[in-house]
Amino acid sequence: MDKLIIKGGVSLKGEIRIAGAKNSALPILASTLLTHETVQICNLPHLYDITTMIELLGCMGVQPIIDEKLNVEVNSSTIQDFSAPYELVKTMRASILVLGPLLTRYGKAEVALPGGCAIGSRPVNLHISALQAMGADIVVEDGYIKASVDGKLRGAHIFMDLVTVTGTENVMMAATLAKGQTIIENAAREPEVVDLANCLVTMGAEISGQGTDTIVIDGVEDLKSCSYSVMPDRIETGTYLIAAAATRGHIKAKDTRPDILESVLSKLEQVGAEIKVGEDWIELDMHDKRPNAVSLRTAPYPAFPTDMQAQFTALNSVANGTGSITETVFENRFMHVHEMNRMGASIRVEGNTVIVDGVEALKGAPVMATDLRASASLIIAGLVSENETSVDRIYHIDRGYECIEEKLQSLGAQIRRVSS
Repeated sequence: MDKLIIKGGVSLKGEIRIAGAKNSALPILASTLLTHETVQICNLPHLYDITTMIELLGCMGVQPIIDEKLNVEVNSSTIQDFSAPYELVKTMRASILVLGPLLTRYGKAEVALPGGCAIGSRPVNLHISALQAMGADIVVEDGYIKASVDGKLRGAHIFMDLVTVTGTENVMMAATLAKGQTIIENAAREPEVVDLANCLVTMGAEISGQGTDTIVIDGVEDLKSCSYSVMPDRIETGTYLIAAAATRGHIKAKDTRPDILESVLSKLEQVGAEIKVGEDWIELDMHDKRPNAVSLRTAPYPAFPTDMQAQFTALNSVANGTGSITETVFENRFMHVHEMNRMGASIRVEGNTVIVDGVEALKGAPVMATDLRASASLIIAGLVSENETSVDRIYHIDRGYECIEEKLQSLGAQIRRVSS
């Protein structure tokens, strides 16, 4: 099993290019099942989860073609199987996203109950009840969601009890080919949901309200081919900016979008960073100063993202002062705290809040990644440590960060991957 060895104490400096957003790319890949025509998807990140989704399409009989620029062409007219097996689904929750497209296009779907990061309950019952409201017959048995519909799904007025990104995406995709109008209330407003909606509109769907909490979809007869470029990954962008701030560095992130990172950039300014932005770039300069501790609270977009909470915990651990971080989205998302405390951090958990007293520097230690964003935070902790840190179980990080050690090396970090 691979691990990362990090020698801390280097300020990150330089420029990096941000990859396409994983959380956009996965639903957009699933949306290719909605048409028999060829869909080209550009700017896909090179990630394990993307490979898994392409493999999932492959086991249904769809053979995506990847060109030399790593753009993917998908034509689902060769589909033979309408099930997503547990072997693939268990590694990636996003596999649930094929449920809506298969059901609305082919009238049937079988999807194993999903796996993925162990960061708390993420119930699929909201997907199921919404599709039932649209006329689907669904049973959950033998660990599978088995869904069918007699004829076409029907438009419905759906209120989501909880804000759910994949739930919103699944229903939105199902509604594109349903009979009549679907209204999703309390819909997720995340930029990745908007990106999927924009892709579907490019394919001929009739959708309005994306980016607000009410999305309206008028069903159409069929969707057409298109070419679509996935938006930049705001979580990857934020992670590198936080790493630069923690190491007192100066970096420029290119091919990104400042407009969808406002909550993170304002916190980085509170930390003491000088931030400059252009249309597709963000520059952060700490002027070699130690960061100041910040307090924050996670919540659904446009508030501070849960996916950047762990990284700010690492930054606060070496900051001036005391910061508190309250997690309101997932209930099991502080598994990195124990590992950071082993590195000399002063962090305590009180309910759904962590209180971090900044120390001068952390001490390198062997640590273990527990989920995707926790592993990013442990890498940041390693970068601000004296001595050497080894981060084990980094298969988590490969699910969400493209070539992380190469990108960090290009910014001057002393980091390498070894096979144990």
